[in-house]
Amino acid sequence: MGTDPTTIDPAVSTGIGVFGTIIYLALAVFGVVVFWKTFTKAGQPGWAAIIPIYNIYVLLKVAGRPGWWLILLLIPIVNIVILAIVSIDVAKSFGKDTLFGVVGLWLFSIIGYAILAFGDAQYRGPAALAGQQAAYKG
Repeated sequence: MGTDPTTIDPAVSTGIGVFGTIIYLALAVFGVVVFWKTFTKAGQPGWAAIIPIYNIYVLLKVAGRPGWWLILLLIPIVNIVILAIVSIDVAKSFGKDTLFGVVGLWLFSIIGYAILAFGDAQYRGPAALAGQQAAYKG
């Protein structure tokens, strides 16, 4: 009789699980470092990167969008559009163009935010507020 091709050796399964966990943790730590550095460049507290909902609120402030947009990010389908708008605004806030916002920050987030964090991009202020009245900035 032969071996059953539908079974996996438990040692191999454990190895795959451990390797996957290590990769996941490495990406999570890298993501926190990238957001910490990006928030610091924007004049926001870097520690905000490690607090789950607050980090999105801070990202909205970096982009110049109101905090209540956080609620829009909870609505399916709407959140995709809102996140694209916020990504474009963050890119413009750092002096990048719309294409970088869509491709770099929306589609390939970890790479785009790493470019903002470790590159020579300088925060120029919230792009979404640029055309609005000064009284609204509150």
